Amino acid sequence: MHVVIVGGGSVGSSIARELLSHGHDVVVVDATSEVIGRSNLRGAQWVVGDACDLDVLQRARAEEADVVVAATGDDKANLVVSLLARSEFGVPRTVGRVNNPKNEWLFDDAWGVDVAVSTPRLMTALVEEAVEVGDVVRLLSFQTGTATLSAYTVPREHPVVASTVTQVPWPPDVALVAILRDGVPIAPSGDDVMEGGDELFFITTAEGEEQLRAMFTTARDVNLQAARGEGGSTAMPATALRRTAEPPSPAV
Repeated sequence: MHVVIVGGGSVGSSIARELLSHGHDVVVVDATSEVIGRSNLRGAQWVVGDACDLDVLQRARAEEADVVVAATGDDKANLVVSLLARSEFGVPRTVGRVNNPKNEWLFDDAWGVDVAVSTPRLMTALVEEAVEVGDVVRLLSFQTGTATLSAYTVPREHPVVASTVTQVPWPPDVALVAILRDGVPIAPSGDDVMEGGDELFFITTAEGEEQLRAMFTTARDVNLQAARGEGGSTAMPATALRRTAEPPSPAV
């Protein structure tokens, strides 16, 4: 895969280093030559110049790129690079770094951005995930549509503990895509049983995320003992959660 990375600072160099270790062809573009020595990248090709200039992107062989990553510390430059990559070179996928969260709304398909990565938002999400056990945390927004990547850490005493994946009536537009248990990723199946401390990862919409949050929050207040079925099972009946997954009726 041919990848063009614009911005040879710490972020761009880290991305390039990972991609090179996976055997990809990487070209790094930066406005100054000083970053070449500091980056200590082996195997990367370098182009020195302003990536907002078409000639510079041509020297980086942007027309051959599978992905262009705009990773500079300047949001305006990242937007322009993404737009040029898409409109002038037909690059199939672009990734834009968002430095100021206030500019995140600009990083969408209109500016040629497929995926916007907001470092401040991601850092905030990671902090919240570490602290806010029992709350739905958005990790990433996919700018090509309305989809988001969200996470939820199951509290030890939550009613969904001991329920299988199929027993939980997930809201519409919510897909459980991974479970992280004791540091080991699991591809979820319908028979997998929830455990306290599980980190659940979802692809969902903004509306689905709110319904998911409401479902988990309301279910937390349900008495687990009352939810047990015959035989002493601790699995929570689907009906106990279903009412929390349904969107509220509009006020009259």
